[in-house]
Amino acid sequence: MPPKKAHQRRHIPQRTCVGCRQVLAKRELIRIVRGPQGTSVDPTGKAPGRGAYLHDRRSCWELGLRGSLARALRTELTPEERANLTARMNAFTDDSRE
Repeated sequence: MPPKKAHQRRHIPQRTCVGCRQVLAKRELIRIVRGPQGTSVDPTGKAPGRGAYLHDRRSCWELGLRGSLARALRTELTPEERANLTARMNAFTDDSRE
């Protein structure tokens, strides 16, 4: 393996928003995780379980909650999980950036 060059750029993980399908840096998106305790927002981005990513925009969350989020997580969202995610979505506007 060749030695690393001093000017080589650091790798930035890319993820796709399941709402609008835009590819961005992982840190710019919010991770939703399906873990042992159900589906929830993962603020650390490191919780165990299957994850999906959404922008911090209401329109992306609305699209995600219509079905693409559940498909990406390979699960059906319970009414309680859907209510929790909807409450989180209501904090966003289409212009907001966290």
